[in-house]
Amino acid sequence: MTFETLQWEVDGDGVGTLTLHRPDQLNAFDLTMAAELERFFREDAWSDDVRAVVVTGAGRAFCAGMDLSADGNVFGLDESVQPSVADFRAAYDEAPYQDGVRDTGGKVTLAIHALPKPVIAAINGPAVGIGATMTLAMDLRLASTKARIGFVFGRLGIVPEAASSWFLPRIVGIQQALEWVYSADILTADQALAGRLVRSLHEPDDLVRDAQELARSFVVNRSPAALGLAKRLLYRNSAVADPLDAHLSDSLAMYWQSLGDGQEGVAAFLEKRAPSFTGSAADLPDVF
Repeated sequence: MTFETLQWEVDGDGVGTLTLHRPDQLNAFDLTMAAELERFFREDAWSDDVRAVVVTGAGRAFCAGMDLSADGNVFGLDESVQPSVADFRAAYDEAPYQDGVRDTGGKVTLAIHALPKPVIAAINGPAVGIGATMTLAMDLRLASTKARIGFVFGRLGIVPEAASSWFLPRIVGIQQALEWVYSADILTADQALAGRLVRSLHEPDDLVRDAQELARSFVVNRSPAALGLAKRLLYRNSAVADPLDAHLSDSLAMYWQSLGDGQEGVAAFLEKRAPSFTGSAADLPDVF
C-alpha cells in the first residue's frame, strides 16, 4: 500500500518501522494521516510478515498534534449532527456518527490496541496532543533526550481524546494523569521518564535503532500466536474484577497453545535447537 503521510519498511526479522512523514508540518496529524494510520493498523500490520512495529517521526518532531490549519471543523466533525448519548452509543459505527462524531484519534488508537503484536513508540522529538495520546495505545514508549511531550488540551479548550482517559491512568496512575492534563504543560524527556510515561531515554541518533533492537528481542524465536494471546490477556485481565476471570481465559489460551506452538517450543527446548513456530497472530483462538 502507498501512503501520503507515512513511510513503511520491514526487515528480515519482521520488525517494521512506521514513520509519520509530514516533516515540513512537524508530522502534524490531519484527516489523511488518521485514515492511513487506522488502515495500516487494521490491515497492513496484520500481515504474517510483520512481527512487531516501531513508530517514529520524520525530521525533528514525532507529531506536533492536530493540524489546526484545515478549513471548517479542524477535527473533521459534522457540527450538524447533535448526537444524544443513547443514539450515539446505539449506532456509533454507522452514519452519521462513524465519520461525523467519532474522534479520529480514538479510531486510530483502537486499531493500534487491537493489533496482537508488539508496538513500540520511538518518540524522537515534540509529541503533543494526539502526538502524545496516540503513543499511549502502543505497548512501550522509548524517547529521545530531545523529546517533549504535552497533554495540552486545556490550552485549546478541549478534552483528552484518542481513548487516553482509559490508557493514560493505567500507564502513569490517576494522580499523575490528572496533574498532566490539568497543567497542560510540555514535559521534558526527564519528566516523562520520572512519571513512568516512557520506558527509557536514548540519544537522538540511537533511538530508532534501540527501539528496533528491542522489538527484535521480543519476536525472534518467539511464537507470534503466543505473543498475540499474551498481549490480549494482559490488557484485558488487568481490568477484570476477579482473578477467576483471568484464570478462565488464561486456561483456554494455555490449552490452545499447548496444542499448537507449545508442542514445537517444548520439542525445541528438549532438542536444544531454535524453534520453528507456525502459529499466526492473525488467527488467534477466542479465549474471552
